[in-house]
Amino acid sequence: MSGGTVTPGEALAAECARYTAMGWMRGTSGNLSVVVDRDPLRLAVTVSGKDKGELTPDDVVVIDAEGRTDDPVRVPSAEAGLHGRIAAVSGAGAVVHVHALAPVVAAEHWPGGVELSDLEMLKGFGRQAHETVVVPVVPNSQDMRVLGDAFEAGFRKDVPALIVARHGVYVWGDDLYQARHRLECLEWLLRFKTEIHRR
Repeated sequence: MSGGTVTPGEALAAECARYTAMGWMRGTSGNLSVVVDRDPLRLAVTVSGKDKGELTPDDVVVIDAEGRTDDPVRVPSAEAGLHGRIAAVSGAGAVVHVHALAPVVAAEHWPGGVELSDLEMLKGFGRQAHETVVVPVVPNSQDMRVLGDAFEAGFRKDVPALIVARHGVYVWGDDLYQARHRLECLEWLLRFKTEIHRR
């Protein structure tokens, strides 16, 4: 916004529109969050049940680290608790969760973790091109505590992503823009990996 500070709602709505245009937030799927306070931890997260390509700046709700809210009107995503867990454990300032196809397909092929190495695009994911990175994969669950425990068990500070099998991918960063860049690069890396695997 020119001449003023962008609110969390404005930033989240804009990012959702971007991801929807890329086909990564189909229907009402996916959710994004930004940390608005650290002590205690509070996050602004996109509301549940709305087309993510049509969100307005008001379509966000503030949650605590467990995904709970005092808002009597707006309902956070059922996955809000995992956003809180990721932000608390990783120290991230933003968490993005989309249903891009490449991560889900990659998890089908490599359920123990997706190994990426010797690819220039790793630089955009925050690593060096010559490195080997293993993106963790966890089984899907409707219980955010179960998913949170699985995330934390496999968490590595240098791998800012988690693939949930047959579901989607979570990527995080210091802010929405770093998280976006990491996600875009990771999606390319995973698409490359799955395309090569088909040959």
